[in-house]
Amino acid sequence: MALAKFAINNKAYSTTKVSSFIMSYGRELRIGIDLRRKGKMEKVMEFAEKIRKVQEAGAVLTKV
Repeated sequence: MALAKFAINNKAYSTTKVSSFIMSYGRELRIGIDLRRKGKMEKVMEFAEKIRKVQEAGAVLTKV
């Protein structure tokens, strides 16, 4: 239940563009870790690109 409450309080709503926590307390929710690190997202995108290339190569091989 605590995890669901955390997710709801930390989600930025499309209407207001801010989370309910910011609306209630006037500041960002502090969780002790940085979830917005760019390094992980770049790694995921590199992995996805490699998978796409492998799938394309597989499609070419099945045509031959």
